[in-house]
Amino acid sequence: MKSAYELAMERLEESSPQAKISDEQKAEIAAIDEKFRAKMAEREVFLADLLMKARMEGNYHEMTQLETQKAREIASLKADCEAAKEKVRASQ
Repeated sequence: MKSAYELAMERLEESSPQAKISDEQKAEIAAIDEKFRAKMAEREVFLADLLMKARMEGNYHEMTQLETQKAREIASLKADCEAAKEKVRASQ
């Protein structure tokens, strides 16, 4: 006997089927993920260093700006990553 969740997932699949992706596409998506994770880590480390320097100098205004910049850059990189992965998925 199927659960309500399984039945709902079957109905969802019938109404809007998921596109199947090849192993090559999966590998490409994994490479994109890895590349963007590295970029995000690089920016986080760089900005964390600047934040630490600002904190040690007591420059709280700069700290706020750096936190905002960090959040903005990470969000931008995540959006770029998703766009690149979507491009791969669409290229069937």
